[in-house]
Amino acid sequence: MIPRHRYSIPLPGRQPLELGERTLVMGIINVTPDSFADGGQRFDPDRAIADGLQMIADGADLLDVGGESTRPGAEPVPADEELRRVAPVVAALAADGRVPVSIDTYKAAVAREALARGATIVNDVSGLQYDEQLAGVVAESGAAVVLMHNRGRSRTMYREAVYADVCGEIVAELEAAIGRAESAGVRREAVIVDPGFGFAKRAEHSWAALAALPQLSMLGRPVLAGPSRKSFLKSAIGDREPAERDAATAASVAACALLGAHIVRVHNVRQMVDAVRVADRIRVTARVR
Repeated sequence: MIPRHRYSIPLPGRQPLELGERTLVMGIINVTPDSFADGGQRFDPDRAIADGLQMIADGADLLDVGGESTRPGAEPVPADEELRRVAPVVAALAADGRVPVSIDTYKAAVAREALARGATIVNDVSGLQYDEQLAGVVAESGAAVVLMHNRGRSRTMYREAVYADVCGEIVAELEAAIGRAESAGVRREAVIVDPGFGFAKRAEHSWAALAALPQLSMLGRPVLAGPSRKSFLKSAIGDREPAERDAATAASVAACALLGAHIVRVHNVRQMVDAVRVADRIRVTARVR
């Protein structure tokens, strides 16, 4: 079990996000017709908003709204279509005000409009590699940013899944992403890092990244972990559909919490809240934050 440092992440127009005392749960809201995990169930904005409010009732500490599937092999979505999908959902959930809302996008234009509608975090799967304007949008807004480790684009990322030292390379490439953010004026204290399970990683690489989460502490930034329903879990439990991977997700989420993750990003909020509460009880009993 790994000690977990505490961080205070500034958010525009809200109280800072306090990380480290307990594991926070981020609920995933995919406003897409082709999500790998929920089959487009929330493509209707009203359904997405209702489900987001239910996630809050179920214990979500943050909500992450996305309008483009970034699963391996997915086709990109034009910025205007992505914004059409997410804008009403972000606006409604941000207006509710109970939890911070994150916009899951790598596009500067989408991030800018989502932040204007009340989002306070940008969750970028590219680690500021796809759109050179995005870091400036984050810096100007004062938003927090999640920098995920990734290589290549969705259609080609597995070609980049070649590692001599999985954990060492993830740490080095995330440090480079932090450097890109700081060069654009983003404050280091606004940065959260994500090892990117399943992105430019085959199953064995994702398992190695999960097991080595403690190594990310050397970056001096809080860690978000997103194992929820990912395909790498199949190598442990067999070939099951995403919705049938929640028990495996709960096990991996608990492991992430015990290994030092500050936030877990999940589909099934109610069950994963239980998983992190158990993990956090173990941490408290062991007197390890």
